[in-house]
Amino acid sequence: MRTYGQFCPIAKSSEILAERWTLLIVRELLLGSHRFNELEWGLPHIPRSLLTQRLRSLEDAGVLERRADAGGKRREYHLTTAGLELFEIVKGIGDWGQKWVNHNIGHGDVDPKLLVWDMHRRLDLEAIPDHRVVIQLDFHGAARGIFWLVVERPEPSVCQTDPGFDVDLFVSADTIALHRVWMGHTTIHEAIDEGLVEIDGLPELARAFPKWLQLSFFAGVQPAGATVAG
Repeated sequence: MRTYGQFCPIAKSSEILAERWTLLIVRELLLGSHRFNELEWGLPHIPRSLLTQRLRSLEDAGVLERRADAGGKRREYHLTTAGLELFEIVKGIGDWGQKWVNHNIGHGDVDPKLLVWDMHRRLDLEAIPDHRVVIQLDFHGAARGIFWLVVERPEPSVCQTDPGFDVDLFVSADTIALHRVWMGHTTIHEAIDEGLVEIDGLPELARAFPKWLQLSFFAGVQPAGATVAG
């Protein structure tokens, strides 16, 4: 680990957290990812070797610890008390970014894999039916891809290959448009009206689908200079 050679606690903290990818790994751990493959879903572009290296560095720094899962077979990563205390710091950085930086989403910002992963952990489980609902998401435009959301209790899941179940809802979306919906830059109803998002399937499920989406944690943060109607 490179050091700044300073006693300042900001410098000391930056030595641990300011390396490329490290803060995003902490973000994923704070949002409930504990297994290596779950971290890869939330960090689609990180090389596996670098993810391993960063996890080891965070463990050495006392930010996370490795544990066996409930079955004692698989290794999981959990934040320590020190790591959990980063929640408000990481959220504050996200709030700042949404307010001052993240005003527009362009071709270089879209990542359907991360978007669908974020969607699956932000579904309103109280609003979904008490039976399994399979949603196929077909992205087009700035980035292409097909994903499946298997929505069921106790935990929805995401697939990059056909899970083998009958599809209940087909969502075809312009990639940038659905990212903008997720970040609160527009509404899904506006995107539907503009023909940027299409939902086909059982009418009752198609009507309910927008209500299942709780959007990004940062969707409610108003950009600097924005006016609020009222």
